[in-house]
Amino acid sequence: MKFLFVSPEALSVDLAYTLVREGHEVKFSVHGETEKDVGDGFVEKIDKWEDHVGWADIIVFDDIGFGKTADKLRAEGKKVVGCSSYTDRLENDREFGQTELAKAGVSTLPNWNFTDFEEAIKFVQATPSRYVIKPSGKAQNEKELLFVGQEADGNDVINVLAHYKKHWSSKIRMFQIQQFASGVEVAVGAFFNGKDFIMPVNINFEHKRLFPGDIGPSTGELGTLMFWTNESRIFRLTLEKMKQQLVESGYVGYIDINCIANGTAIYPLEFTSRFGYPTISIHMEGITSEWGKFLHAIAAGESVSLETKKGFQIGVVIAVPPFPFSDDKTFRKFSEDATVLFKKPDMTGVHLGEVKKDGSDWRIAGRSGYTLVVTGSGRTTEEARRQAYSRVANIMIPNMFYRTDIGAKWIEDSDLLLSLGYL
Repeated sequence: MKFLFVSPEALSVDLAYTLVREGHEVKFSVHGETEKDVGDGFVEKIDKWEDHVGWADIIVFDDIGFGKTADKLRAEGKKVVGCSSYTDRLENDREFGQTELAKAGVSTLPNWNFTDFEEAIKFVQATPSRYVIKPSGKAQNEKELLFVGQEADGNDVINVLAHYKKHWSSKIRMFQIQQFASGVEVAVGAFFNGKDFIMPVNINFEHKRLFPGDIGPSTGELGTLMFWTNESRIFRLTLEKMKQQLVESGYVGYIDINCIANGTAIYPLEFTSRFGYPTISIHMEGITSEWGKFLHAIAAGESVSLETKKGFQIGVVIAVPPFPFSDDKTFRKFSEDATVLFKKPDMTGVHLGEVKKDGSDWRIAGRSGYTLVVTGSGRTTEEARRQAYSRVANIMIPNMFYRTDIGAKWIEDSDLLLSLGYL
């Protein structure tokens, strides 16, 4: 089949390369200037994706922002995976996402939306408590701007709001203050074919902080533990309740809700209305179905079985400077064009991030430093961890770094989720 990928930042090059290896034809269009070289040598690159719509059997949008275009293409009879106007808004507009969840009967945490920092400061001063600051719109992509307050009187949140007003007011146009809730952070995701969810669903545990032990700045994600299940109370209480809205929106693709689960309820925090990263690469470790046939089937609205491994999958992000920040000077000094070396010629479980192929060599591409995702699987989390980290040990990149504790909290988290009745 013929797949046309439309990507702002070359996020889905790993999926595209998987389809190439399955024998499909793939054309890949990257919008971002700094990511133009990502995937070179692995997939065929094009500039104007619109010129190839007639060629494609399936069009894949790998990020939000193309909702109106995807809606139009579907209306014209094209098979499209990813994006709709509705699901773009679910992820991009936090207030809208929480309102839609409440309409569907899902428990939500109290939250307040602001466009003025002084108003937000006055609100916290008047109602002292522990809060979380969450930028909305494009600013939410700057993960280091999300701030989880630690003080019961909200004083640390007030100080951060004052700092954001001074230094980030031109970038953070809208933001949400959400009541803090303690518990286990857990996400549930599933593929949707425009009519229904495809079983099994995916339960996953993201590791967002830069350093082991959940210390340091928030990143997009440094790794994830996941498993697949046909029966999930977490799914029934959250994502499943959004089915009718998704049907009406015409959405096709993967969708995920990140939540906090505690003894009171399970509270959704945010939507990911697209493939997640590194989630989609870890999916490839756990899904045994052919990706080309599966994506074609859901784009056609067909009921299809998704074959997955039993047990657990682990994904570890391998990064280089300046990740998770943007700094061209640092990238040029420490990472630009660096070679990715393998001690043994075994690349099983190694997934593409921002890399390119130069002859037989793999080199770092792009500018972000998000280089590779290394995966492993096993009947237990420890088996999956051992396999993933043994594969990490086979990789040599100057200045590479990664978290060493992906999946290590499973016993603690699963005990709590079991005691609360969510597993």
